Amino acid sequence: MRIEISLLGDPRAPLASRHPLAKLGAAALMMLALFVAIDIVTPVILLAVLVAAVPVSGLRPITLLRRAWPLLVAGLAIAILNTVFAPHQSGAAVRIGPILLGLTTIVEGAAVGLRIVGIALAGVLALATIEPTDLADALMQHLHAPPRFALAALAAVRMLPVLADEWRLIGLARRARGIEAGLNPVIALRLAAGRLFALLVAAIRRGTRLALAMDARGFGERPCRTVARPQSVDRADWLLVAGALLAGVTATAVSLALGSYRLLFG
Repeated sequence: MRIEISLLGDPRAPLASRHPLAKLGAAALMMLALFVAIDIVTPVILLAVLVAAVPVSGLRPITLLRRAWPLLVAGLAIAILNTVFAPHQSGAAVRIGPILLGLTTIVEGAAVGLRIVGIALAGVLALATIEPTDLADALMQHLHAPPRFALAALAAVRMLPVLADEWRLIGLARRARGIEAGLNPVIALRLAAGRLFALLVAAIRRGTRLALAMDARGFGERPCRTVARPQSVDRADWLLVAGALLAGVTATAVSLALGSYRLLFG
């Protein structure tokens, strides 16, 4: 399995050129609307809105698929598990091979999977179109975040492609030593856990060295730092946040009008 975390895209695209905090705020509103609703109508509408936003994000669809395919697979797996292993099968009976399922249970399982996919897509669209340096500047300039926190966030985002390469190299090294799972899923899970632990150890070591190097260069010396590239929140940024809020409210209203809306904690 290969993790794709390359920072590609057109920075001049309408969505990519928006303020980093506006994109994060819009994504958070969409995620909130998807999280609190467990019906099928709300995630379908919001997922359609997110898919429509892909052409203006500056990301190629194939690049977006490479970023999000593990999350898409996870959403599909969760939908299947919630359908097949539901405590009770309700609704009209639907036979799929030897398995007898209820139509209502299938719809509810699909709703859970679509929620996961929608939340993942909103996060990927926001984070993949943000330049890390712009994010750090915005955190210090508009949210008045401590410079240590902002610079740590910048370093963490910059390290993501390195971790992806490290994951690939660990896999190649194990394959060179003849360590492969073949078609056995149990062995594959065990090897993936060991590979993840090795990646975690390498990340901790690299983070410690990076923190010492940044302190040695004076990044944590002064409590106040200047911003080299000041950013302003303009009307288009507020329209992006308002559009996300409107999409969430509209999806909820349509679901309420159809009588299918259900709250997560209701």
